[in-house]
Amino acid sequence: MLNKTIQVLEYSRIFSLPMTILSWLVIFTYSIINFGNILYGIIAFIGICFVHLATNLVDDFFDYKYLIKMVNFDKEEYLKNSQKTKCRYLISKKMTEGQIINVIILYLSIALFIGGFLFFKCGIGVLYYMLAGGAIALLYPFFSRICMSEIMVALAYGPILYGGMYYVMTGTTSADVFLLAIPSTIMTVVLLYIHTVMDYEYDLNEGKKTLANRFNSELESLVVLKFLLIFAYLSVVLLCIMDIVDWQVFLTFLTIPLAVDLYKSLVVYSINHEEEPKRKWYHFPMENLAKLKERGESSFMFRMYQSRNLMIYFSIFFVIGIILSLAI
Repeated sequence: MLNKTIQVLEYSRIFSLPMTILSWLVIFTYSIINFGNILYGIIAFIGICFVHLATNLVDDFFDYKYLIKMVNFDKEEYLKNSQKTKCRYLISKKMTEGQIINVIILYLSIALFIGGFLFFKCGIGVLYYMLAGGAIALLYPFFSRICMSEIMVALAYGPILYGGMYYVMTGTTSADVFLLAIPSTIMTVVLLYIHTVMDYEYDLNEGKKTLANRFNSELESLVVLKFLLIFAYLSVVLLCIMDIVDWQVFLTFLTIPLAVDLYKSLVVYSINHEEEPKRKWYHFPMENLAKLKERGESSFMFRMYQSRNLMIYFSIFFVIGIILSLAI
């Protein structure tokens, strides 16, 4: 039972949860400083995590349904593309369609129960955030095929997550909260965008329109990544200018070398997908790399871990900066 649970969590891409955890931590910390209810914040966090995992499975499910309808789809050939880990468990029958639907229902049921509890405890505002988050979770696969992935993720991890958490914990809304969301939201979008850059060819072959594959090549698409990274750090300065936080949040600038390293790594990948960067001490954590190397997936996942870790370190320094500037 334990092994099966671990497998399902792996298929749900639990490795991507830090983007939710760290985004939550930023607004959770800010809300506590503004006398927010800690218990409600933690309960909401659990619900948000289940929605995240459900969204991953919903996306995989519809990608799979689209794949098997393709006239030239060859299961054996597809499974050779080891970097494309999405849908692998469905195509190889490690999990059936019925099982994945049941897991999605379970995840969303837990989230719905938590949302119902918070609705009765905190007010009708919770319902609006629930509906918005639920709509994105269920419709994300369709938006992802029309170049709107980044917009949906920005909405989910920006105004919906930050506004909803602040409302649940304080019972109020604040324009400052939506501005505070900008830096970490951009870093979350960076994580998604890098995934679509590395899936450039696969998405084209599957007829999926993404922002990345609107460019003539993977290398050309990196101009968007460069813009996102620059804007993420500039938005921190903007928060200080608007007096939402103080200069202590400039601690996030310590992650700039990691951002540069990530960009250079993607340039190399866009030229040669097989070339893996030499692992340095600051690349920690990178779990299961040996196993991934055996499966031929380490080059792809190395970049995913890089982008995830950048988001982690950026958010941690951002949280520390918020505490130093507003709570001490």
